[in-house]
Amino acid sequence: MQLTGHITPDNLMSLEAYSKFRKAHKTEVIAHRKLRSVLLGEHINLQFESETTIRYQIQEMLRIEKIFEEEGIVQEIDAYAPLMPDGRNWKATMLIEYPDVNERKRELARLIGVEDRMFVEVEGQARIYAIADEDMDRENDEKTSAVHFVRFELTPTMCAVVKAGANVKLGCDHTHYPAHVTIAPETLASLAGDLRD
Repeated sequence: MQLTGHITPDNLMSLEAYSKFRKAHKTEVIAHRKLRSVLLGEHINLQFESETTIRYQIQEMLRIEKIFEEEGIVQEIDAYAPLMPDGRNWKATMLIEYPDVNERKRELARLIGVEDRMFVEVEGQARIYAIADEDMDRENDEKTSAVHFVRFELTPTMCAVVKAGANVKLGCDHTHYPAHVTIAPETLASLAGDLRD
């Protein structure tokens, strides 16, 4: 899977080529996604996206749906490419995970607005809050969604200090889900690779 910084129909693999790639590299891509996942408390998992994860997702959708015509390929790119970080931000799929159906229903009602209370705190810098669900609203007056898409927009100074090795905290200050965690060094190294000076 060649990374180019910009996903187009021309630089995606054909269904046949992807099928071969998938057999040989699926475990690597899964390991990459796992490396970029941060568990916040027991029930919120942020999976930070990258060009690798987004390319893989698009190729998977094309494979599953057997899409090979350009119009369909462009639709998949348009759906997923906005989730790719652009060098000044981190973008993540936020999963609220409660295995028990009744507990999940109760907690999603209590956690309305939680996606807007997610934050990143770069060592020595001001806290920045997530910009959530830019494509569509994912909650109503009764509950929030179990899946959100969030973006953390970093300043040039933040990008520089993260690349220089500053610690970063991920947190949430929602009344019903106060939590924070220092992002592990190996995960942070991967996330720092998304940033440009």
